[in-house]
Amino acid sequence: MRRRYPPGGDPPVTPRSGGLPAPPNPPGALIRTSKLVKVYRADGVTVEAVRGVNIELGIGEFVAIMGPSGSGKSTLLHVLGGLEPATSGEIWLRGQRVDGLSTAAWAILRRQHVGFVFQFFNLLSNMTVADNVELPALLAGATPRQARKRREELLAELGIAGKAGAAPARLSGGEQQRVALARALANEPSVLLADEPTGNLDSSNTREVLRLLRRAHDGGQAILMVTHDARVASLADRVINLYDGMVADDARIVPIRRTVNGVGDVLELRG
Repeated sequence: MRRRYPPGGDPPVTPRSGGLPAPPNPPGALIRTSKLVKVYRADGVTVEAVRGVNIELGIGEFVAIMGPSGSGKSTLLHVLGGLEPATSGEIWLRGQRVDGLSTAAWAILRRQHVGFVFQFFNLLSNMTVADNVELPALLAGATPRQARKRREELLAELGIAGKAGAAPARLSGGEQQRVALARALANEPSVLLADEPTGNLDSSNTREVLRLLRRAHDGGQAILMVTHDARVASLADRVINLYDGMVADDARIVPIRRTVNGVGDVLELRG
């Protein structure tokens, strides 16, 4: 997979909200949030799922988001991808502010720059594997020939080229997640958002999906992944811990080479 850099010269995105524009992203920041808040209100009950979150994801960086159930992990990911609107705060993507975009504008932005991988795959059951993978590239503006070529490359790389004509329901869980990963990468997104991508897999398929995510990252793909599993998070460059909707810790994972007794690489968290 080729290394992705944000192309220059894109037209600015103007949010609907008024007020003075926030300062541009720091150099190398692909996603940045400022005081991001998401509040749910239903039946007179108010729940602050995300409370004043400030995070950054660098170009080509792999960041894991961890925290207990109900800490706001998945909500944060959905807000960053425009699946749910923010209540307040700012979201910057590729140097442009996007938190005020309309639903239609977010849909276009996702087609061009954001890939999603979910725990339960979310494949279209009435389409073949090939159609599921080609669709995002077609929606992003690729020709049928380009979309087919990209699909063939991805399925071959993920070891499921022989499943192109199959229906998703005829695949194992691990195969479906690989198809979901291929679909998310089909339009060569600037960022891959992964919400518990191994949460519904056994240990063998978990290792395979993580290997594929590692390969995508090694090729330059930026990844923001929600997980509850520390072993899964250890693949990332950084780990952000959420608690009660707020950032409790943001630590870089540093590989250290141990030479005593032949022990290989281990991981150490440093704040």
